[in-house]
Amino acid sequence: MKNLITLPTNFDDYLTIENADLRFAEATDVAERVIGAGVEIYPNMDHAAIFCDPPHIVADGLKQLGYVNGWDARCYPSPVDGCDYINVSAQLSADSPARSEGWFDYVAVVHPVDKPALQHMLSQGYGNPFIHHLTWGLVPPEPITVDDFEYANRVVPFMVEKRKVIGDAIGDAPGTLIIALPENVLSHPKFEASLPTWLGDLDEEEYQVESMQGGGFLIQFFVLTGGRIEVALRVDTTQTFNPKSVHKISEDEISAVQGK
Repeated sequence: MKNLITLPTNFDDYLTIENADLRFAEATDVAERVIGAGVEIYPNMDHAAIFCDPPHIVADGLKQLGYVNGWDARCYPSPVDGCDYINVSAQLSADSPARSEGWFDYVAVVHPVDKPALQHMLSQGYGNPFIHHLTWGLVPPEPITVDDFEYANRVVPFMVEKRKVIGDAIGDAPGTLIIALPENVLSHPKFEASLPTWLGDLDEEEYQVESMQGGGFLIQFFVLTGGRIEVALRVDTTQTFNPKSVHKISEDEISAVQGK
């Protein structure tokens, strides 16, 4: 299965991040294993999450590349390791030349809110800024109909199956499957009866289902300890993240103490 991936070819021209090579190596290894297991991913990553203080040490380089910082008029509170951080997203336009150079669709610029969070961030020894995680985008199944409920009936089981396949390929237990769906799917009269069939044999603690703010589908899970590499499926979203998903991921799925 031929599925080429791209990484930023001119990363150091815009951002100076000590652990970038490590994260890119981990992301490449994951991509090769995922593709080898027959799972199709997009060449460019869905997003990178970069912790920094102050934010301009990352946002400035992103702006030079053509990213729009705060494009979705949202900020996402992120309680990592019991410390308060704020995530502001930057988006790269679909026609940006930086895409051909391997840059990500989005970047989460995450900064500490107060001194305890700053001290926590700096104490981990990863540098300032540092790449917390990188996220590959899974190519979703083609919709057969415009009906959101019918598409959910396809895409949720698709991601449940891919989570198992990817976990087996990587050899690390996958994180919680975070499933953000359009509100009209959750309010559909058949939703409660259909959900168990979509989820298969997943235990209750292995998934979270929620309404996607702004519409669309965003289904994601982490694949390496500490939340270093993630995969996500995105269809028709109007903002980078879902606040409830970010809170769950920040509180329970990731850590600034990431290990290897």
